[in-house]
Amino acid sequence: MFEGIEFTHKIFFWLLLVIPVLVAWYGFNHKKASADLKVSNVESFGQNNIWAYLKHGLFGLRLLAIALIITALARPQTVDVSSKTKTTRGIDIVMAIDVSASMLAKDLKPNRLEALKTVASKFINRRPNDRIGLVEYAGESYTRTPITSDKAITLRSLKEIKYNTIITGGTAIGMGLATAVNRIKDSKAKSKIIILLTDGVNNSGFIDPKTASELAVEYGIKTYTIGLGSNGMALSPVAINNGAFQYARTQVEIDEKLLKDIAKETGGQYFRATNNEKLEAIYDEIDSLEKTEIEEFKFYNYEEKFRPLVLLALGLLGVEFLLRHTLFRSFI
Repeated sequence: MFEGIEFTHKIFFWLLLVIPVLVAWYGFNHKKASADLKVSNVESFGQNNIWAYLKHGLFGLRLLAIALIITALARPQTVDVSSKTKTTRGIDIVMAIDVSASMLAKDLKPNRLEALKTVASKFINRRPNDRIGLVEYAGESYTRTPITSDKAITLRSLKEIKYNTIITGGTAIGMGLATAVNRIKDSKAKSKIIILLTDGVNNSGFIDPKTASELAVEYGIKTYTIGLGSNGMALSPVAINNGAFQYARTQVEIDEKLLKDIAKETGGQYFRATNNEKLEAIYDEIDSLEKTEIEEFKFYNYEEKFRPLVLLALGLLGVEFLLRHTLFRSFI
């Protein structure tokens, strides 16, 4: 009966304790007012005896009316809550991904590039209110996907990223960063972020990483840098034989000083991912550091339910009054 109903003033329910007191008072007064009459046969009083018992129902009606009034005082109501969310601060993110041949090294499973794609996909899915774009770079760089709020497009483009021989070999960190800056610099978002990932050193391209960092600072773009690769030796591609890569253990070389300098200069952070778990933890941390502010408005619609209870109580009191002064008049 009261499903979905809340009581604003529950303290009034304590008044229900008066009902057993009234019952006890009524019983005591009724016994005191009743006179005993001893007769040999009560059959002739049978009909009047039934009415005498029914008159107690009048007191029951009064008690029920009192209970209803107390419940009404507790102010029952239903609450319909509706909410509306408003994104008050959007974030635009460009992920600059190294796709050089060394990203096929197998120190991460199944290799560095595939491990990155798996983790980055989860990251993208956790950013429903942000726009995300992709930049690929090796010896040169280009925009894979402009910043967009369509996560399906971004995820599909990320899935299709793979090593190819179209891009010049090498690792042009400066060009990868510069392309990401160029893609996001005109954004009107309150916050602009670049996540730059590489597994090597800057050895290609005609844009110096320091120059690219200065551009990022000029446009207020924060850059998180990630060095990807285990410490020491890693099973990496060293040659192609009949169209298939030949692997050998080679020294992992990551220009951590350069990546730290880029992150520090632009207000970001540098991370080192030596395995799949650490890579995932890094993206989780970046996700927690860069949160989109969402404002939620809640609207409450209250519907009072005490009026029917009061009307019912008054109706019961009216019925009790009429019966007391008509049908039961001779027995009271």
